[in-house]
This record gives sequence, structure tokens and C-alpha cells, in this order.
Amino acid sequence: MSKMGSRTWYFEKPVYIQATGTSVGPLEGEGPLKDTFDQIHAELHCGENNWELAERRLMTESVNACLKKAGVDKTDVNLFLAGDLLNQNVTANYVAKQLETPFLCMFGACSTSMETLANGAVFVNSGYADHVLVAASSHNATAERQFRYPTEYGGQKPKTATFTVTGSGAALLSKQKSSVRVESATIGKVMDYGTNDPFDMGSAMAPAAYDTIKTHLQDMGRTAQDYDLIVTGDLSAVGTPILRDMLAEDGYDITEKHSDCGLMIYHSDQPVFSGGSGCACSAVVTYGKIMEDLKQGRLTKVLVVATGALMSPTMIQQKETIPAIAHGVVLLREEGS
Repeated sequence: MSKMGSRTWYFEKPVYIQATGTSVGPLEGEGPLKDTFDQIHAELHCGENNWELAERRLMTESVNACLKKAGVDKTDVNLFLAGDLLNQNVTANYVAKQLETPFLCMFGACSTSMETLANGAVFVNSGYADHVLVAASSHNATAERQFRYPTEYGGQKPKTATFTVTGSGAALLSKQKSSVRVESATIGKVMDYGTNDPFDMGSAMAPAAYDTIKTHLQDMGRTAQDYDLIVTGDLSAVGTPILRDMLAEDGYDITEKHSDCGLMIYHSDQPVFSGGSGCACSAVVTYGKIMEDLKQGRLTKVLVVATGALMSPTMIQQKETIPAIAHGVVLLREEGS
């Protein structure tokens, strides 16, 4: 591995995504990407007795689907990197208990999907692990209960609010050649532009996405035109135009290449306010739709930038502003695979 520019890791020894797995809730299963998910649940409880158990089931299913497609037993996994939105990352911790696999818990809020993928690639590239399993999850009802109000409360929300995606995505990394390679990763910095509205995550996270995308293009000596797609995690309809305007002011026009997972996962007429968010948002879109497009040759080079708002209910109650971070990973279609 070599360092490019200020904050980008380039994986000189190839690291491949051997397989991925996804599991989602009912609203996601009614969206435009429904055919790209491995498991779709008809109701939010996912057959469990409470919301937290439902989220745990989602991550377990995504992990199992991933390992099954790879033909790898859990005993062959050298390291599990995972995270979620619940206090102390309880979803990831309990799934790790079931896996009985060496485990490093990670938290980057909604940026966790690419944080785990980037770090997993480091372990494989360095030779410290042969098989690294990464995963991230979120659940609409668990996140609402923790960060805002229980769903039973029925509190009204402004149009700037985002809708936490119910789902989980997992990927298995190894040196075994496959059709998709992890080329590089750009690690984000914590950015805070003074936003303090917990019902407007798009505005809070857009500056972090701007900083990471700009840094990545500078570090790699590239432009937006070098990519088939630059996709952000969950900026929604509010944060997306902010990101594009900020980059345009610095001479980077990404409009024709840019999409946002929070806008891709739902139909425009679904009841999701300004779009999707949550750890699962970028995870299930990347490990579902984007991976499928790379495998089928519809995409060749993709920059995935997952964004996360690093706040907690306590900080919001204390009138703190909302810091955010974004991590980017480049996925390449490997010719001849």
C-alpha cells in the first residue's frame, strides 16, 4: 500500500470483493432497487419481537448471504469489521458474538460502510488477513427511538428530514481475484459548518463529502470525468445540491457523474421526506445495485463516498453543532474476470 497525496491509500497489492450480501426492510423492498437485494422483509419487525432484534437479524442475514455466495465458512474469516448506529454498536457486537470471529468494532455513523471497507482492504493488502468480512446496518425504528422519538410517538417532521434505511450490507475481501477490485480509499476529516438541526442531516454532511471528494481528486490527479459514477451516502435532496455547488465553486463539476444513495434507494413518491439515510443506506446500495452494475460491465470505475453525522442525542440536547465525516472508496471492474 502506498500513500497518494495527503489522505489517500492506494492498494498496490490487489484487494478484491469476493462476494456481498444484503438484507432490507419493506419500504426498501418496494423501491427501485428491489431486484438487487438478497433478502426483503415484508414488515419492520423482520419476524422478531423488537426493533433491535430485527436489526440484528438484518446484519446476520447479510453476512450469511455474503459468506454463502463466496463459498467461505465463518471459520475461514480472519477478521470481522462492522458497525451500526445503536449505542455501543450493539448490533455489530451481538452479530460478532454469533460469528465467533476476531472482531474490530467500528463507528463512523452513516459513513461506517466505507470506513469498514477501507480498513478491511488495508488488512488484506498488508497480508495481516486473508479473508476480511465487513458489514454495516441500520433500522428505521431503532434509529428513531435513539436519536429522535419512538415511532409510536408520531411526531411530525420537516421536509428536510431523512428516512433511516432499514437494512444491512456485508462484503468479503480477499486477494482471490474477482470481478471487482478495491483500488484506493480516501479517509475523511471531521467537518463542522455550524449546522445544529437534527432534522437536516443533508446540510450537516455535505461539507464533509465536499472535502473528501475534492481531496481524493487532488490526491489522485483526477477529475470527475475519470469516473463512471461518484456516489455519496445519504445527502438526500437537501445535501446533494449543496455538495455540487461547493465543488463547482472550486472548479469541480460532478453534476453529470454524481448520484446519492439516499435518492437512489426510494421512489420519489415514497413517504421518505428528503430521501434515505443511515448506515445501511450506502451499504445496501453499494453492495447491491453498484456491485451488480460493476459485475455486468455497466460501470467500470466508481467512487463511493459514505457520509456520517457524528452527533448524539446528548450533544443535540446541549445545543452542540453537528460534526460530520465522509470516507471514499474506489471500486474498479476487473477485466477478464
